[in-house]
Amino acid sequence: MASTDIAITPVSGKKDLDAFVDLHYRLNRDDPNWVPPLRGEVVELLTPGKNPFFEHATVQLFLARRGERVVGRISAHLDHLALAMSPEQGMGPGTGNWGLLDAEDEEVAHALIARAEDWLREQGMTRVLAPISMSIWEEPGLLVKGHDHPPATMMGHDPAHYQAWIESMPGYTFAKSLRTYDLDVEHGFPPLVNKIVEMGERNPRITIRQIKKKDLKEEAARIVHILNDAWSDNWGFVPFTETEIQYAAKKMSPIMREDLNMFAELDGKPVAFMLTFPDVNEVILDIGKGKRDGRPSILGWLKLLLWIRNPKPRSTRVPLMGVLKEYHSTRLASQLAFMLIEHIRRAAVGHYGSKRAEIGWILDDNQGMNAIADAIGSKINKDYWIYEKAL
Repeated sequence: MASTDIAITPVSGKKDLDAFVDLHYRLNRDDPNWVPPLRGEVVELLTPGKNPFFEHATVQLFLARRGERVVGRISAHLDHLALAMSPEQGMGPGTGNWGLLDAEDEEVAHALIARAEDWLREQGMTRVLAPISMSIWEEPGLLVKGHDHPPATMMGHDPAHYQAWIESMPGYTFAKSLRTYDLDVEHGFPPLVNKIVEMGERNPRITIRQIKKKDLKEEAARIVHILNDAWSDNWGFVPFTETEIQYAAKKMSPIMREDLNMFAELDGKPVAFMLTFPDVNEVILDIGKGKRDGRPSILGWLKLLLWIRNPKPRSTRVPLMGVLKEYHSTRLASQLAFMLIEHIRRAAVGHYGSKRAEIGWILDDNQGMNAIADAIGSKINKDYWIYEKAL
């Protein structure tokens, strides 16, 4: 069928937005390793005034149709905080993004990507990094390894054939790999790691403490301070805003457990943190069986609420950790990281019966974090690629 049969139009109004959301479920529901997201969460992600990403971004959603049938979707967007970053860190002036790609076939995918590129050019962009859906802090990258098992909470899952579709588009080249690591937490860590942890526990200057939910607003501010400092030199870094961290804290609060989220303090000052969440995708995958449309049954909602009240996850996920930059070139940085990982491991196994954890994502060139992941015996289980193209 000729490409002229494909009509691509901007999303306008609730009917189009519903079609944009519905397509994701229709095209992915037959993949047993795809976890159908809760529909309300998806709509919130795409709604200005609810998702704080829109406070510093310009976003345009597009739908592709053949006749009356919706056959594809894509987002094109500019993150104005990213545009202000240094080009040496991956983003910078002139760099826009596309993401949220879904397409029935390669022809549709190519037409959507071309339309997103045109929109970015119209906004004055000279380069694209993609796919990023939509913030770099949300679901960046295309899954190229790990299609054989479901993603952990807050991670994406893409059909395997999308890689060839993107790479067959003119001009797209590999830019960066974002990896997640699978870790056996049930059996503890190698003797050297344990020795480093024990030495730290004997150091009176170091304290490992739980994050306090009753003071979540203040604790979140401490996290964003460390996070923005610790990650500031990383490729693709965009500052986390105060609004975003408070929004994330509120959204994750129902599944947050104090004993799985900790600060490391040096002389009473928080200098490192590690966040860990029970993998809610385990129960969402279970209650999503059947229609797989993001609308659980009453029984499904009940299962989810009971799980949230008393989670016993096989898996947990570590989405974020950081140590203040002033300690990055010292032995203390890795020691604090090992201590946080071990203290949270003990709680995950002892209090919740967890067997494994997923750490990441971690940039392929983040030598420090990759070395820590190797030292505790974790293995790469998923790989997400970001591509770039000059417009």
